[in-house]
Amino acid sequence: MPRRTIYERCRPGGPWRTLLPGIVGLTNGPPTRDDRRRAALVYAGPGAVLTGLDALQIHGMRRVPPPSGPVHVLIPHDRRRLGAGQVLSERTERLPRARPGRWPLAPLSRAVLDFCRRSRDREQIRTALAEAVQRGGCTPGELLGELNAGSHRGSAVPRSVLTEIVGGVRSVAEAHAREVLLAAGLPAPMWNPTLRTAAGEILPCPDAWFDDVALAWEIDSVEFHYDVADYERTVERHSRMTSYGIVVVHTVPRALRSRRSEVVDELRRAHALARLRPRPDIHAAAAGS
Repeated sequence: MPRRTIYERCRPGGPWRTLLPGIVGLTNGPPTRDDRRRAALVYAGPGAVLTGLDALQIHGMRRVPPPSGPVHVLIPHDRRRLGAGQVLSERTERLPRARPGRWPLAPLSRAVLDFCRRSRDREQIRTALAEAVQRGGCTPGELLGELNAGSHRGSAVPRSVLTEIVGGVRSVAEAHAREVLLAAGLPAPMWNPTLRTAAGEILPCPDAWFDDVALAWEIDSVEFHYDVADYERTVERHSRMTSYGIVVVHTVPRALRSRRSEVVDELRRAHALARLRPRPDIHAAAAGS
């Protein structure tokens, strides 16, 4: 088609719209995010894959920010593409193989860390990494392996957050709780362990577990847990654990930020109280073991 014809049709009020250099949308309406993704992939060339927030949204992640701004794509290291303000083209020697489907996507572990390396918001990084593990899309070990294999630029905060997750932390609220405990002078708890009775019966998994005195700490929050049903089962969980002699403390996430000293005092009193009674025969295994 003559260049002049394309130019005329892409003028203001015309039937077409220029999306990227050499990429034309055959409609004059505002481009959707899918339009921008498709244009970015065509512009980036064969083998390009989506990563970052666009890939996370398609993977089904719910708690990360919705994608906006340039579409982040990975391209072969020997290819050069200027983003034209609409595409973030990242050249890489570790171009992942796209999974089958409508969109060529980077694996979840790669996509979430590509987002985290560029984020300066620790809470968003915590949320993204915790959700990726909670969804079962990748393990803490896979995330750590991906982080070590990639660029070290922007890796400090994700690495710090992964230290929390490797320790068993599975939510932003639990990460805040871990920070509170570091200053409390209490024994370090296990995070999200598997509890069993002496007969081998599996008990509810508490957020934190002080094994020396069989004390469970529950961070009661719909906002910060991936599965809303966890909150709906709070009463049942509490009753079941206490029926086996476990002391249970409940804390809302807001208190971890606004009433830290009160939370610490409550945990210390509960720990001292739990020490006074015979420890129930409950066995704990670390998360993922």
